[in-house]
Amino acid sequence: MHAVEEICAHVTAKAVENPEFRARLLADPKDVIGEEFGITIPDSIDIKVQESDMNTIYLALPPSSDLSEEQLEAVAVALDGSCI
Repeated sequence: MHAVEEICAHVTAKAVENPEFRARLLADPKDVIGEEFGITIPDSIDIKVQESDMNTIYLALPPSSDLSEEQLEAVAVALDGSCI
């Protein structure tokens, strides 16, 4: 099992070094990450990759509606492993 932090670090480093990989990652991150790590990412998971500069910080906020315990746990895991 790969930790989210490990996946983020790997794909970020590879995208910096490899323009073809970067273009593929921007176009279809879910498939590229799945192929790179030999994993199947569930349909319920959406992955978005944004190009940024060093002057912009992105924050991922959970939905403001009432969440079940399962949803809260999923949000906590996602936020803990975000590539900020």
